[in-house]
Amino acid sequence: MKPTLPGFAHHRVPVAEDVSLHVAVGGSGAPVVLLHGFPQTHLMWRHVAADLAADHTVICPDLRGYGDSDKPREDGPDTYSKRTMAQDVVTLARELGHDRFALAGHDRGALVAFRAGLDHPDAVSHLACLDILPTLDMWNALHGTSAAVGFHLYLMAQPPGLAERMISASADVFFGHFLDVWTNRPDAIPPEIRAEYLRASREAVPSIVADYRASAGVDVEHDEADRATGNRLTMPVTVLQQDWGAALGYEATALWEAWAADLRHTTVSCGHFMAEEAPADIAEALRDLMSRQGV
Repeated sequence: MKPTLPGFAHHRVPVAEDVSLHVAVGGSGAPVVLLHGFPQTHLMWRHVAADLAADHTVICPDLRGYGDSDKPREDGPDTYSKRTMAQDVVTLARELGHDRFALAGHDRGALVAFRAGLDHPDAVSHLACLDILPTLDMWNALHGTSAAVGFHLYLMAQPPGLAERMISASADVFFGHFLDVWTNRPDAIPPEIRAEYLRASREAVPSIVADYRASAGVDVEHDEADRATGNRLTMPVTVLQQDWGAALGYEATALWEAWAADLRHTTVSCGHFMAEEAPADIAEALRDLMSRQGV
């Protein structure tokens, strides 16, 4: 049986022309939207969502191109730009009756959340980003042999065709590699959840690659434009990260301070899949974020 979030209702919500998102909704109270990362689905939030649903309306979509959401054909750089995907999220929340909401994202979902915070400050009341740097800073931080940790970023940045064929030829090995090496607690992703992540990713290779390709092009352009105009995040922001700076030679807090006026940056000791490895800590951090006075 396919895993679900117990106690959550599942919907398909139209967010753009010919694009609907699969979303799990549960709880009641102030709304919070949780965006998953790679190579995962909304199921990565299963523990945190259950915790927060005690006093919040929790909204967990599969991103455009992932899970059981629609996967439109890439017909240009905007199809999977984080700007487009952020608009999906804002439209989704509005369709569910929420014009303003807290937003948390992990990995790819954190890049979407970051863009939503910059583009839609009237909609995003609080923002949490888990284990990322903004796209522009990420590329600037990767250099020399230490950049080998991000080999997949360079592979999926290539023009359409090569990466899709290579990954599709051994999809479970490719996606399973990241589930294996990015976690400090293998038991945090049990077999049935792992199988669902692999199934969903295997069926979404072109759209996943398109998402990454956008981050090597149009997403950088959008970040550069914001940097040039001084556009910053105005809501309370929490960033939780592993200590990538020690390995790659940058100071993460300083990079984030350039983007966020009200920042709390914390280095965590768990692996990349922190919502599954340390869910109580993540839920506590999100509750703390949402208790802060917003604009």
